[in-house]
Parts: sequence; C-alpha cells; structure tokens
Amino acid sequence: MALGYYELTVGKQNDGTTLKTFLRKECGISARSMTVLKYAGMGVTRRGEEIRAHDILYAGDVVIIQLPEEKSGITPVEGALDILLEDRYLLLVNKPADMPVHPTKIHQTDTLANLVAAYQQRRGEDYTFRALNRLDKDTSGCVLIAKDRIAYSLMQPTVRKTYVAVCEGEISESGTVDMPIGLSDNSRIVRCIREDGDRAVTHYQPIKVANGHTLLELWLETGRTHQIRCHMSSIGHPLAGDDLYGGSLEHIARQALHCRNMRFIHPVSGEEIYVTTQIPSEFLKIIN
Repeated sequence: MALGYYELTVGKQNDGTTLKTFLRKECGISARSMTVLKYAGMGVTRRGEEIRAHDILYAGDVVIIQLPEEKSGITPVEGALDILLEDRYLLLVNKPADMPVHPTKIHQTDTLANLVAAYQQRRGEDYTFRALNRLDKDTSGCVLIAKDRIAYSLMQPTVRKTYVAVCEGEISESGTVDMPIGLSDNSRIVRCIREDGDRAVTHYQPIKVANGHTLLELWLETGRTHQIRCHMSSIGHPLAGDDLYGGSLEHIARQALHCRNMRFIHPVSGEEIYVTTQIPSEFLKIIN
C-alpha cells in the first residue's frame, strides 16, 4: 500500500456532517491540506466515487484518502541513521549531537534531513521532511518525522517529550521554573528571562547527584527556543558544556541535553506509543 493512504469510518457522532467538517474535526486536516486534496483529483473517495468538501457523510461511510505523491526537495547524503521506529506513516530516529535537524544557509548537506532523504531513496520512497519536534544542533535524542501531511496533523498535538540533562551544581529536590523567555538585546541567538517574553514552564527532577553535577529529568509545558538551557542557567545551574549560557566545557564539549523519551498517538491505529533511548554515555561519565 502506498504512502499517504487512509481509510476513515464515519461514526454516529459525525452522521450528517460535511466531508470538510469531518476531516477537520476528526483528522485535524488543515485548510492547506484540504486544498491539496481538492486539486489532487480523486484524492478523497466514498464507494469508489470522488466526494467534495461540502458533500454530506453518513454513519458507516468509509472515506478513503489517497494523498498525492510528494518530493523531498532535500539533497540526499548517505550516512547512518539510528532508527527507533518506522512504518508507512512515521519515522522516529535518535539524532546524534553536532547535527542540525533542518538545512540552513550554512548547513546544506550535514543535517538529519539530508540523511533521511538518502534513506528514502534507498527504500524507493519520497516525502516531504516534516519533523514534529526540533532539537538544537548539539542536542541529541528523539526526532519524530511524519511521512505525510495528515500524519503530521494527527500526531502533532499528541507528542510528549522527556529530556535528560547534566547541570552544574547539586539539585536535591524537584522543581519548576516558570519564567518568561525572550531574545536577549543585541543578539539573534541568545535567550534570556524578561518580563515581556513568552511564557515558559520547565519541570525538573534530579536522578543522581555526584561530582558537583546533577543528572536531571526534565519535561516542558511550553516549547520556547533554548528553554531548558535558558531556564537552568537562570537558576544558577547551567548545563554542562553549554558555554552559551554559562556552562563549562571542562567535562563535555556540547550542552549535556538529550531528548530521551517520546510518547504520541499513532495516526491510524490510535495506539499510544512510548519510545525511550539510553542516557548518553558522556553524561554518565560526568556523574560517575
């Protein structure tokens, strides 16, 4: 079965609703995706016949969506991918440190997207690179990629992530940092705590304390740029290796931050999926 194929059964709660309402409410399909389906030709069918956005659906109807083929548009570069989970709808990988997720002006061929493009070629697949979470270049860990726009829409609100980090100093109790974050004056990169910033909430729990450092588990209520790095620095515990926010490079050459666990709902089966990775060995060396 090709990528981007969905069979959706209309339930009693949607009896008498339009296709447009059904797709938006039950599938989270955006207006942009609706437009793509409209012009794809036979993109949405019922009993073998094309249906339009304002056609009425009835309980028991089986709506079939066949998304048009897409092109990656990213230069393929061969390299090793640490694949944690994959099927026709998603690809979950463990990104190493020192690798951007997306290509930029100065990183055209050394990103995770380049490796995924080459992997697609080897498998005879082609799809737009849609990462549901973004990690800094030097942050390692789970990155979830949707293989089509519907999978992206369905999974995006369900994704939950847990991080591990090593911070400087000893933290003996769990805590929460609830302080707004904004861009520092005279910088296009560094974030800081400022009253006019965006609300940001970080929860943390110590796992182990040793050698003047603390191994932490962290989870976020918000997803601001550099949130964990900025928040931990603001309470006097910068991440080891994070010299941008006051951390020392003595024990590790990059910020000690790793997206360890990910939980999400599968876009077709509805199953809750939980994936975990090992704590990086370089983190354990600092603590042990």
